[in-house]
Amino acid sequence: MITSEALGITRLEAVRFFVRSIDQHARFWGELLDLATVGESRAANAAATNQKSRVFRAGDATVVLTEPLAHSSRSARYLKRHPDGVGELVFGVKDVNQTYQILNERGATPTSTVTEAPDEFGLARWFSIATPFGDTLFTFVEHQEFRSILPEFQLFSDATSRNNRYGFSHIDHITSNFLTLAPMVLWCKNVLGLQQYWGIEFHTDDVATETVHGSGLKSIVLWDPYSGVKFANNEPLQPYFEQSQIYTFVEDNHGPGVQHIALGIDNIMESLPELRRSGLTFMPTPQTYYEMLPQRLDRLKLSLEESITDLQTLELLVDGEGPGRYLLQIFTKELSKVCNDEKAGPFFLEIIQRKGDRGFGGGNFRALFESIEREQRSTGRVK
Repeated sequence: MITSEALGITRLEAVRFFVRSIDQHARFWGELLDLATVGESRAANAAATNQKSRVFRAGDATVVLTEPLAHSSRSARYLKRHPDGVGELVFGVKDVNQTYQILNERGATPTSTVTEAPDEFGLARWFSIATPFGDTLFTFVEHQEFRSILPEFQLFSDATSRNNRYGFSHIDHITSNFLTLAPMVLWCKNVLGLQQYWGIEFHTDDVATETVHGSGLKSIVLWDPYSGVKFANNEPLQPYFEQSQIYTFVEDNHGPGVQHIALGIDNIMESLPELRRSGLTFMPTPQTYYEMLPQRLDRLKLSLEESITDLQTLELLVDGEGPGRYLLQIFTKELSKVCNDEKAGPFFLEIIQRKGDRGFGGGNFRALFESIEREQRSTGRVK
C-alpha cells in the first residue's frame, strides 16, 4: 500500500501567492487580518529571479506575497495565465533526499533537483514538483538549524515577537476547485500517498427558484495522517454543471487551483466583531440557516456554548460530529471584491475555530456553497 509516511512531511511551511501588487494584498493580510510582516526577499535573490517577496505570519501560519519585477520571472509567467492566486505550497520534510527519491519512484515530475544553500544559522535543502493543482507547485524543504523558510527570504530579527491581535494560529486546511477530481485524487493517492479523510455530494436546492436551478457539488478531503496536512477538493456535478460556483471559480481562475485556505483562530466569537470593524467583509449567511439550526443541532445531538442569537448576529456557521464536538466558521468575500479589482482573483479565506470537531461539516458545506452562489448571482456572474 502506498502511504505518505515515507515522504516525511512535517508541516505546511507556507502558502505563496503570486500577485501583481504586494501593497494591494498586504492590506488584506497585514491591515485587516493583522498578520505581522516578518521578512522579505533578499536583494541578491530578487535581482537574480526578477521578483520580490514579503513574508507575513501569525502563529504557525505563514503567507508569502511575490510580485514580478520583470516578464521573465516565474511569478510573471503565472500571472500571464491567471489572476492573482496561490502559486506554491511549501512543505517541511525530515529528509529531503529521501522525499525526492520516493517521489521520483512514484512518478512525480520534479521541476528542479535538490538544491541547498546556507544562511547565517544553518542549511536548507529543497526541490519542487509540478502538480494537478493548476500551475501551483509543491516545494519540499528540509531545515538544518535554518531560520528562514527558503534561502531567498530574509527574516527580520523580531519575526516571532508579535502576537496576532485576533488569535490566528495556524492553517487548518487548503481547499481547491477542479472541473474533474479523478486525476487529482489518483495523483494524491499514488504519488503523495495521501488517504481519503472525508467526502460529500449534494445539490444546492435551497437557491433554486422557478427559473433558477441549484447546482451540484462533490467534495473529497485527502490528508497526510502523519503531519495532519489536509486538502479539501471540489468538482461540480450534473445537472446544471456550468451553474456551479466551482465551475465559475475555475473560469475566473483560468484553470483549477486553490480556492481558499482555512485559518485557525482561538476565539472567533470575540474576534469576529473586531475583524468586521477593521473593514473585513464576509459572505452573507441566509437567515433561514438559523431558523433551521435548532432542528439540525437536535439531530446532531449538539449543545453549544454560544447562543443561536449571537451566532445569527455574527452570521457564523456551526456544525459538528456529536455531543461536545463542533466547529464555528465564516468565509470572507473574494479578494477581487476586497481589493475592488478583478485581477486580485477569486481566492477567499475561511476563518475556523474547532471545538473538538475534526471534520468538515456537511451542513456548513451546503450553506457555504449556497451563499457563494447567491453572491455570484447578485453580481450576474452565474445565471
